Amino acid sequence: MTAPALTARPQSPRGRDNGYVSRGDRDATSAAELFDLLWESLADVLGTAATATLVRRALKQAGSRTAGTEPVVVTRNGLNYEYRLPETWKQTGNGEAIGTLRIVATELRGLLVELTGPVVVGRLARLAPFREHGIDFSDEAPT
Repeated sequence: MTAPALTARPQSPRGRDNGYVSRGDRDATSAAELFDLLWESLADVLGTAATATLVRRALKQAGSRTAGTEPVVVTRNGLNYEYRLPETWKQTGNGEAIGTLRIVATELRGLLVELTGPVVVGRLARLAPFREHGIDFSDEAPT
């Protein structure tokens, strides 16, 4: 049995240096698009190396609660970082993939609040696609 195909994504922001969310970001509907938005938003503020480190740690912490799902893989390729997402994350409305992303986001939110206070999570919390899909980046303690 072969491993499921993963999709590699570029690790640099799409050139959003003005802080505005593009139409494509507002329309994010799949777990892959939401993860892209998450990565790019973090990389805009923290850089790709810090983003990769924090995402890896969040993935590791979420590991026991996401066991049995296809993994998200973050790797270093020279000076760049790459991530590979399961092909199933490209499917619009894939509740399992969105649920896995919610778990990872919960772990990531805790790390971000601990390291940056409300600054970065506040920025993420303002992005409508996350709120629309129940991905909570408020700086309040999770309930």
